[in-house]
Amino acid sequence: METKINLSQWVEAYTSDLYSWAFHKVSDSELAKDLVQDTFLAAAEKADSFKGESSPKTWLFSILNHKIIDHYRKKVNQPTAIDNQTVTNFFEADGAWQESRKPKEWPDDNEKNVLDDDDFQEVLRKCMDALPDKWNMAVKLKYLTEKNGEDICQELDITPSNFWQIVHRAKLQLRDCVEKNWHNN
Repeated sequence: METKINLSQWVEAYTSDLYSWAFHKVSDSELAKDLVQDTFLAAAEKADSFKGESSPKTWLFSILNHKIIDHYRKKVNQPTAIDNQTVTNFFEADGAWQESRKPKEWPDDNEKNVLDDDDFQEVLRKCMDALPDKWNMAVKLKYLTEKNGEDICQELDITPSNFWQIVHRAKLQLRDCVEKNWHNN
């Protein structure tokens, strides 16, 4: 049984949800719009493969998720120089923290979770955006989508040791950035 698709109805019905999901994943409005547009173009090209075994929305989200993964794969596979200064900027030659770079105690406000603080969220977003693309994606996949390391390595086409090195360096950079831009206001 062939299922006929009505792409214009799907655009009308699902664009907003697809855009929200894409923006959540890439934190860039223009890129999210492009990914949604690419999703509908791919759906139009592959209309004959839609058999109606899932809802149109599920099928479109599947296409969008593949577009998002492809986007990050392309970015991750672009050559980047891993800055070895990242680690040496925080530690002495013997591995001890540099006194001036030791993580500081954050204020403990039991009444409000730091993630509920709009100012903190804005600083964290800017600090995340300042990370190299590969680091940003690894952190988002690990901590925001809660994927396991093995899946992240496969998705980003990196080794486990590279993944853990990236996460470690990214966490150092994020903490440093947040401390400079949020606590010391």
